[in-house]
Amino acid sequence: MDEQQPWQWTEDVWRGHVEHVRAGRRLVHDDPALRWPTGARVAVLLSFDSDHESIPLRDGETSPGRMAQGEFGARFAVPRILDLLARHEAPSSFYMPAVCALLRPDEAPSYVAGGHEVAVHGWIHERNTALSHDDELELVSRCLEVFERQIGQRPTGIRTPSWDFSGSTLSVIRELGFDYDSSLMADADPYELLERGERTGVVEIPVEWIRDDAPYLMMDRFGGLRPHMPPRSLLQIWIDEFDAAREEGGVFQLTMHPHIIGHRSRLRILDDLLTHIRSFDDVWIGTHADLARHVRPFL
Repeated sequence: MDEQQPWQWTEDVWRGHVEHVRAGRRLVHDDPALRWPTGARVAVLLSFDSDHESIPLRDGETSPGRMAQGEFGARFAVPRILDLLARHEAPSSFYMPAVCALLRPDEAPSYVAGGHEVAVHGWIHERNTALSHDDELELVSRCLEVFERQIGQRPTGIRTPSWDFSGSTLSVIRELGFDYDSSLMADADPYELLERGERTGVVEIPVEWIRDDAPYLMMDRFGGLRPHMPPRSLLQIWIDEFDAAREEGGVFQLTMHPHIIGHRSRLRILDDLLTHIRSFDDVWIGTHADLARHVRPFL
């Protein structure tokens, strides 16, 4: 028998897909003085997905040209990003595929030495939706082992490659005891993940494509993908997002990639964005792990 089309599903089937992983309680305190660390009006979370060579490796694209594009992120961009963050006193979160950490064993420790968080971002930026439960569990477990060995502590957070969840991802996250995930998009502020209606105790710190550098600035010479926005136009989008989050007393979360944001003209807009953020005295900037710890009592 042919597989059913979605329009042929019974209500139990389509409702089951919808309810598999769902947003639960918003983890935002009613009292603004208690909402974010230090009593800040707005929480700012900067993150960098240090993908480097992992995406072309995942796809079997091993040409020196593709490897060089990834190497740029680690070789040129990361040191400049770390310097910029230090100047603005902006602790951030770095999500790193384990293969990239193994290629450069000193990179993850350099993040920690700078006061930043290192968290899991897959083994080789794999497509987890193509994996069985056991394979996904094995790969994420191997990631944890690599980082425990390199930085001397177990990461508490995960961002799935490409922000994808398989049918097993939330189960794997729970089995391995992660405190938080940062891959989903059901809210602008933190919330608890539900699995088939059951509370999980897993904090979700949501992402969004409009707060990601890749959709605006990524380049693929054969695929027809071209950067479609000047960096300074992107800067205004991010400033508007921050200003609105501050007005509402919410979270401003940003995702960047060293090999994308790390070019000179683009680092200038990150510098300008942080200068704008730091012009206010009611801002808290911290890591995703820091915020997850802060909101956990609100569960």
